[in-house]
Amino acid sequence: MVQDNIRRYSTVNFRYVAIGNEVKPQDPFARFLFPAMQNVHKAIVKAGLGNQIKVSTATFFGAMEVSYPPSQGKLRGDYQQLLGPVITFLRNNGAPLLVNVYPYFSHMENPRDVDYALFTAPSVVVTDGPYLYQNLFDAMLDAFYAALERAGGGSLDIVVSESGWPSAGGTDTSVNNAKTYKTNLVRHVNQRKGTPRKPRKAIEVYLFAMFDEKNKEPAYEKHWGLFFPSKQEKYPISFN
Repeated sequence: MVQDNIRRYSTVNFRYVAIGNEVKPQDPFARFLFPAMQNVHKAIVKAGLGNQIKVSTATFFGAMEVSYPPSQGKLRGDYQQLLGPVITFLRNNGAPLLVNVYPYFSHMENPRDVDYALFTAPSVVVTDGPYLYQNLFDAMLDAFYAALERAGGGSLDIVVSESGWPSAGGTDTSVNNAKTYKTNLVRHVNQRKGTPRKPRKAIEVYLFAMFDEKNKEPAYEKHWGLFFPSKQEKYPISFN
């Protein structure tokens, strides 16, 4: 696996290997998640890449029992059981937990303040004790940090493995909103100010997605790309 999928691509800078994406406790393969992470980690260490590449898994907000207010973030019991050994593994190996963070889905379920979701709110929207939130992304990220602290993972970093906004097909979807969200997210990350709960921890984010996927359902799942399937740019975005 390491030889064929990592070493042969010598010009690629691999940072993480994600074992599973949004694995759910009820998935028939869920019991293999932790052993697979161990096996891949051993293979990477054996190849001499243990300091360069970290093994993790990507989870999501379906794992949360409580996410509001952010300071009360808590994992669901079944996810606590699934992720318990994973958290210990990550802590022991100095690896981050990968989390897919989508303010769009939270906004879709409670579409009150689109400015809060798009990073365009002019002032603080949520006050949570000493933590002041002007955007939903930070609130969601801090809720997961609080949940990790309750689950014994307070020392872990979170890498946002997916985040984006669809350009059509659902509540408050448009090309302009998709561009606004991604542009403002990039700007927010580039400020390197962290979140209210983790102000000294720079945020690391990967945008979803490169291309639209026309065969996905429901309708809004088709329109997350920066590009159409034809490779035509949907809208420009600067990463500076």
